[in-house]
Amino acid sequence: MGILVALYGAIAYAIFLATFCYAAGFVGNLVVHKSIDLGIPPGAAGEPIPVSIVVNVLLLGLFAIQHSVMARPAFKRWWTRIVPPAAERSTFVLLASIALLFMVLEWRPLPATLWDLSGSTAGAVLRGVYALGWTLVLLSTFQIDHFELFGLKQVWHRLTGRSAPAAEFRTPLFYRHVRHPIYLGFLLAFWGAPVMSAGHLLFAAVTSAYILVGIWFEERDLVAQFGQRYRSYREQVGMLLPRFLRRGDRRART
Repeated sequence: MGILVALYGAIAYAIFLATFCYAAGFVGNLVVHKSIDLGIPPGAAGEPIPVSIVVNVLLLGLFAIQHSVMARPAFKRWWTRIVPPAAERSTFVLLASIALLFMVLEWRPLPATLWDLSGSTAGAVLRGVYALGWTLVLLSTFQIDHFELFGLKQVWHRLTGRSAPAAEFRTPLFYRHVRHPIYLGFLLAFWGAPVMSAGHLLFAAVTSAYILVGIWFEERDLVAQFGQRYRSYREQVGMLLPRFLRRGDRRART
């Protein structure tokens, strides 16, 4: 059984990697054939703009619901009665990847252009912001244990017969300056657009709103898990932007 769970986790992780790379191309209109501004799904040609907007919002909502519901501790407690606890995170990663792939493949481009800075210095800066965002997302996952975040460590522990260590509260490099560097990276990637279409604006605005809602739920769970330690951290460190701390506050955190 441990081998099957480990294989399942490895497959889920491979699908995540492919989805992550595709999502970066989708948002930036790079490499992939179906992106935020390019490619119309079969059957969507000639679709009225209001219908396309509704479909896109529903696609974003589907991903948000899947991601939010499965991330909640109460759901995890119920879900692990059905799936092995070691496979819970891999299942979350797999279903989130499938939901994201479905969204990008069914996305309706809305090509009306709000700004086009391609070829300008400002456009180059925005492209750099886009690249910085995806880099920040990836590096931040390794600072809090990339392989645990995406389920590989859990299935490895199951395979080797080890017990998973208790969750601990840590604030590595980026997390000493902002509480949610992964979300900050996504915001930079989504808004770093040299060419901003109506469809891209819709995507960036809805996902930004979802990120803010997701942070509220996540921090509520973290307070329940770590109590005063997380409350103190929240008081001292900015949510998405660095907060300049007084010297005494810096000493208190070290």
